Amino acid sequence: MTTETYAVDHYENFPVASLLLPRPMRRPVSIVYRFARSADDFADEGERTPAERLALLDGYRAELDRIEAGQAPQTPLFRDLEREVIRACDVPIGLFRDLLDAFSQDVVKTRFADFGEVMQYARRSANPVGRIVLHLAGQASPRNLAWSDGICSALQLINFWQDIAIDWRKDRIYLPQDEMARYGVDEAAIAAGRNDGPWRALMAFQLDRTRRILRAGSPLGTALPGRLGLEIRLTVLGGDRILQKIAAVDYDVFERRPTLTGRDWPGLVLRALLPRRIRS
Repeated sequence: MTTETYAVDHYENFPVASLLLPRPMRRPVSIVYRFARSADDFADEGERTPAERLALLDGYRAELDRIEAGQAPQTPLFRDLEREVIRACDVPIGLFRDLLDAFSQDVVKTRFADFGEVMQYARRSANPVGRIVLHLAGQASPRNLAWSDGICSALQLINFWQDIAIDWRKDRIYLPQDEMARYGVDEAAIAAGRNDGPWRALMAFQLDRTRRILRAGSPLGTALPGRLGLEIRLTVLGGDRILQKIAAVDYDVFERRPTLTGRDWPGLVLRALLPRRIRS
């Protein structure tokens, strides 16, 4: 988790060896990022067919199988992952499988029936990120893992709400279909970028729920020590600020993608240095 991810469009909600991270974590974090970003590219970038994308992801699964079986990985990336992350820090290999499952789902699934399906996706696409970081930091207590899941799921949702127009161009809709119907919003409204009353009501509902999930995980930022705690607090505050910005443009994410700018950082850093739970 890092606030830097709000400034990029590529792989979201992932630590990119930020200077805020404790020095011993930076190298393992960069290795995990290489794994996740390259796998995400397989699923989402270029002109490959769905079958080609899934085959590349299966190749990564085969490397994890080798590690689990005690065999030598065939690629430098997975040799680094085994030696400096999985073995050295006792990171569960299932977390990497979860990420690959989420990327594979991106290839074949473009609609979500209800919020439960969305959260099941976040459980595999986002939550493993925080869990990996906690294992690397030696802070993977049940309580910390639960808080981390809340933060990471919320960050995934925030990314969805930022990227509604971008995802539509990829024929993806992460808004729950049943909630769209409840508020009277159909796919034609998204295609047309219709920022009307039903759309604003739907988005207000999504943002309120997302903020509550983010707040539920926010105690992690004060539970973790030193730089890592500061990193988490800044991440949570950055996510909350994005939610504020979406509301401030009257939920019109069709015309603009709310992001953090240079003007946001001084206030966010000051608040992160004074630990407290997120407040509206």
